[in-house]
Amino acid sequence: MHILVTAGPTREALDPVRFLSNRSSGKMGFAIAAAAVGRGHTVTLVSGPVALTPPDGVSYVPVESAQDMFVAVKAQVPDCDVLIMAAAVADWRPTQVSEQKLKKSSMDGMLSLERTPDILASVQALKGSRVYVGFAAETQSVEAEARRKLNDKGLDLIVANDVSRDDAGFGVDTNVATLIARNGEAESLPLMSKADLAEAILDRIEALRRS
Repeated sequence: MHILVTAGPTREALDPVRFLSNRSSGKMGFAIAAAAVGRGHTVTLVSGPVALTPPDGVSYVPVESAQDMFVAVKAQVPDCDVLIMAAAVADWRPTQVSEQKLKKSSMDGMLSLERTPDILASVQALKGSRVYVGFAAETQSVEAEARRKLNDKGLDLIVANDVSRDDAGFGVDTNVATLIARNGEAESLPLMSKADLAEAILDRIEALRRS
């Protein structure tokens, strides 16, 4: 299979120095890409800014902003069999980006924001027989929010995880997740390494492709 994986955060510039972002390290997406290559799949990895070395054997596409990732994913989806959206794409960006560093004296403490592109919505028309997998990184009502996103985005599988835990989510090497399929079936997985979770996710994806 050709698997397209997104990873990491995006950065939404305010000026040449400042940006809005989030705590995603990219470790989960990179683990999935590495595991997929290890299984013999062709892998394209689109990642926001991270302090990680791309796994050997992947086609690596570095991006900065949500708009950059939007463009990269739309360009790559037609050639893939599976899309795994593990990136933590910023939902909002400043409406204006200054070409020069903003001075405190010129800022009034108010920041005007606009929504970033909805990447999954933008590629819904291209889905066909492709398997689409999303992530729901939540701090409350984790499974309920994941199920809502699963339905709203037309996904085949969603990975729900509680990022308020110290041993799961952003920046650590372990994760706790619930895998929820399109038919509503859920599988709660125990605390494990992100490498092991990547293998579990790929097991489910390969089963979906065979069905």
